[in-house]
Amino acid sequence: MTAELPAPVAKPRFESGFLTPYAFITPALLVMLGGLLYPVIMAFYLSFYDWEIGRDLEDAPFVGMTNFARMMTDPQVWEVLWVTIRFGFWTITIEMTLGVALALLLEKPIRGASVFRTIFILPLMVSPVVVGLIWRYLFDARIGWINYYLGAWFGIEPQVWLGDAQLAFFAIVFTDIWQWTPFIFIIVIAGLQALPSEVVEASTIDGANWYQQIFLVKLPMIKSILVIALLMRLIDVFRGMEVMLIMTGGGPGRSTELLSLHIYNRAFETQQLGYASAISVLLIAIVFGISTLILTMANPMKSRADV
Repeated sequence: MTAELPAPVAKPRFESGFLTPYAFITPALLVMLGGLLYPVIMAFYLSFYDWEIGRDLEDAPFVGMTNFARMMTDPQVWEVLWVTIRFGFWTITIEMTLGVALALLLEKPIRGASVFRTIFILPLMVSPVVVGLIWRYLFDARIGWINYYLGAWFGIEPQVWLGDAQLAFFAIVFTDIWQWTPFIFIIVIAGLQALPSEVVEASTIDGANWYQQIFLVKLPMIKSILVIALLMRLIDVFRGMEVMLIMTGGGPGRSTELLSLHIYNRAFETQQLGYASAISVLLIAIVFGISTLILTMANPMKSRADV
């Protein structure tokens, strides 16, 4: 007769040291939650009041859902939201395309690659305020270099870049692409250089051409990095304000006024802090919804059959 094996002893669910990792991350978690949740809660709280700077919040009249109802019927809010969506679509699409293309071009150790990488990341080192001032003067209709060189090289008449609605929108899109394409470039090239060389070499041995290596091997392997870069740029687009404020002030009209700049104008130009808080809640909800959608599409839940 064969001896029966002893039944496995179940390990206690809460072993000694089980809570140790959580004890280490708890302080950072509390700081992060305080920094994130408190401003959101305060914005939501202030949106129920008609409050302005210089008045105590206790003295501000409670207006309930009036600010939200006004926001839903305010054509200015939806106009600047449409401007923000258009701005985000063009900038993110072009920046992701250019950033990935430059990273693929300079990932190999070719002569001069380090110099080009340094040049490409220089715009990222300049503060948004300085970027706005630089491009404001470059696009100036009277003394701007852009009009000068377009006229000298191509014979194009001087354009009022920041005084025309369509040209001003093009100007802020171009400026954002110039500033933030290096951000995508840095993230993508870091991901490409971290790829295991064995996988790329194996695809070469299997006969994969340049197109197949990029779109079937390299880019799928850095999919998570691309999603992170996309999310970070999406968030930056909705909170971007400094460059537009300095270059155009949101004009002419509201052709370059993003939602964040509209919130700033409502809060500090017209002293409607409660109404600005209501629009801020809308901004948070939009960013959260789009981010959740992107993450869900990028990481679909696996079926039980795949587990």
